[in-house]
Order: sequence, then C-alpha cells, then structure tokens
Amino acid sequence: MWETGVSRGGKGSAGRAGGGRGPAVAAGTPAVPAQACDLVTVPARQGLEAVDILRLRDGVGPVLHDGACDTLGFLVPAGTADGWDVPGSACTQTSGRGIPLGALCDEGAPEEPPVTGTGWLVPPEGAGAAATDPAVLREALGEAARTIEAVDRCQ
Repeated sequence: MWETGVSRGGKGSAGRAGGGRGPAVAAGTPAVPAQACDLVTVPARQGLEAVDILRLRDGVGPVLHDGACDTLGFLVPAGTADGWDVPGSACTQTSGRGIPLGALCDEGAPEEPPVTGTGWLVPPEGAGAAATDPAVLREALGEAARTIEAVDRCQ
C-alpha cells in the first residue's frame, strides 16, 4: 500500500510500496548512490499526476514541492537540462554541481531538503530510483497533461 503525505526529510517512506531498492544502511534506510542531479519543475497539478504515473511504474525518484505547493521538482541526472524541451516545465541546470543525493541520506545528513523553501513529497529514501529517468519523466508528464486535458473537457 502506498503511503501518502509530505515528508520534510527524515526517514519516512512516502511514495514507496514495499521492498528495498538497495543495500540497507543504519536504521534500515536504503543506501542511495551519490549522484549529482538537475531539477525539473512543473505545475503541481501536472506534477502530482506524473508522480502517480511514475509510482505505478516504480520509476519515481525524489520529488520536492515548494512551500506554497504550486510547483513540484523532480530530481533528474545532472546534464538533463542540456536537452530538456518539455513545454510547461523547466529544468534547472546545475553546471555539473548538481544536488548530491548520496549525501542526503547518509547518517548525520541534514534532514531538510536541499532547496530552501521546499519539502519532500517523495524523499530520497522513499523513492523507487536515485533520480527520475528523464525519458520516463518526459513520457509521464505528457500522459499527465493529456489526463488533465481530458478531465477539464468533461467538467
């Protein structure tokens, strides 16, 4: 059963159905490989639909939400911004600096998300992947947009 709700860091497992994703470290937290990431941001409605689609396929990586819950941010591998062209979204290039995911889950790591004014919708330790695959995210965002469009036509 999927857990729901927003985590503000810590050791929760929002967005993860049973099973592990890798070797366990202290307190049973799955080990997350160090991986630099870029950030794809989308409007919350489309992002939430995409998260649901990705969860069904067990391919969602960590996801942030802004404080007003207007925007979701999907962590994707560094370099994704170079070729990102999905209308209605933006990919923040980190010039190779990225957000090191491994550090977010190591013992003693800060519990707050790496971007000021955000919270975790799907924290790194509760994600099904270290980062969301950009091609899979592109597909899920397209499917989410079509779903929203169909729902809006029916209202």
